[in-house]
Formats: sequence, structure tokens, C-alpha cells
Amino acid sequence: MPLFNIINKSKYSTLRIPRDAKNKKREIPEGLWLKCKKCTRTLYKKQLAENLNICPHCRFHSPLKALDRIRLLTDQDSFIELDAELTSVDPLQFSDAKSYAERLRQNIAKTGLKEGVVCGTATLNKLAFALAVMDFRFLGASMGSAMGEKITRLFEKALELKIPAVMVTASGGARMQEGILSLMQMPKTSAALERLAAAGLPYLVILTNPTYGGVTASYATLGDVIIAEPGAMIGFAGPRVIRETTNSELPEGFQTAEFLLSKGLIDRVIPRNNLRREVSLLLEYLSG
Repeated sequence: MPLFNIINKSKYSTLRIPRDAKNKKREIPEGLWLKCKKCTRTLYKKQLAENLNICPHCRFHSPLKALDRIRLLTDQDSFIELDAELTSVDPLQFSDAKSYAERLRQNIAKTGLKEGVVCGTATLNKLAFALAVMDFRFLGASMGSAMGEKITRLFEKALELKIPAVMVTASGGARMQEGILSLMQMPKTSAALERLAAAGLPYLVILTNPTYGGVTASYATLGDVIIAEPGAMIGFAGPRVIRETTNSELPEGFQTAEFLLSKGLIDRVIPRNNLRREVSLLLEYLSG
């Protein structure tokens, strides 16, 4: 009997591959891939997270969640959160397309945070310091009354414990839903920093993308040392607003960390994967 007939009559010959299975495309779960916002290359999300959200192709620094940033800058299990339950209210009963109260509820559910900043005390290489990290996912980390209060309390805690303070910024500016109450947080936080400076306690600022508005006009630019991540956009008003207001062309790289470094506003531009070491060294140097 020919070999072909023997195979056909074997016990495996009854198996049939469904006709539609041959043409069926393999389904890939959603959320595994994303595109780099700068070079537009497709990136594996897990691999990007393992690289601290830095694109392996163009080195673009994507945002980090506040808790991931805290893990990067602190010793394991050393972070003790302060004022975790402090959250915004709606003093003006503000409403646009949605009420401010509803926006707050949605952002709390989306991020798992009560406010756009996480504050606490921690150690880095056994050096104690106070740390505040802003999270842009929460209403663009806009500065409202609760955020200003949390940051002010953190500076006061640093003064009480006589330890340095470190701030990681990322913000679109003031929170318009709170009107003048939001703007009052600028002098409030700045006054707390003045008391910190009078006591001779160091204050270190890390600017990340983006840092704008009242945050830039207050505690973001009052550090003893101001460093920034590569490519971070930093300013008071955005480039488009400035261009339209002044009716002029802006210099290349305007408002990037590298541009501001060349103009003397910031002291250093540090890649994210070197931040932990640099912050540790600065805390050691500044603390004497």
C-alpha cells in the first residue's frame, strides 16, 4: 500500500482543521503596546515600564506615576505618606461641562489618589528627607487649595524634623475651578519655603514634563538646586500663547529643559535613570 494511503488511514486522519480557523487572525490583547510620543515607534508597554518609561530609541521621557517616582527616589519601604486623606472640596460650586465635584470623583476613581500630589517622609541611602511628588494624571496636577495645603504641611514637617525637602513637579498650573483660592497657594507655599530657607534646610526641585503656570511661578523655581529631566517643557504660559501674544517666532527649543539650562534658570539636566544617584549625592552635599 502506498505510504500516502497509510497516512490517510492512520488514527490522525480523522482530525480536521476548521475552515474558518485558517483565516482567523490571532487576537492581540489591548493595552500591550503604545507609540512613543516623540519618535512614534511602537513600544512594548512592559519593556517601557522596566526602562523607567524612557523610550529605548529616542530617549523620550514619558510621565511616571507618583508612586513609581517615589519608588525610584526612596529606600525600599521607607516612605511614610502624610495627609493621605486630604482632598479638594468645591467651595465655588463650579460647573462647566461637568461639575467640579464630579470631576474630582472621576479623577479619584481613575488614579486611586485623593489629590494631584503625594507627600511624605522617606530615606534615600539612609538619608532622611521630605518628599512631594506631583501626578499629572489627576486633573493635570493643577494646584488647588488641598494641594497647596499638603505641600505647605510637608515643608513644615521638614522644618519640624530638620531634614531637607525634595519636590518633583508636573503641572498645568492653577486649578481654575477654585479661582482666587487656587492662586493663593503660590504665596502660601512660597512663605513656607522661606521659613525652611531661614532655618538653613536644603530644598531640591526636580522639574518634569510639563511644569507650567503658578507652580513654575512659585515652589518649582525656588530650589537651592533645580534639576530637570531631558526634554521637559517648563514655563509660565505655553509656547502657543506666547507666540500669539507677542506675534513673534520663538527660538528653537524654547521652554525645554536644555534651553532653560543654557539661560541659567535651572542647574542641571539629569536623565531619569541617573536621578536616584544624583539626588542622593545632592542630599549628602547640601546636608553637610
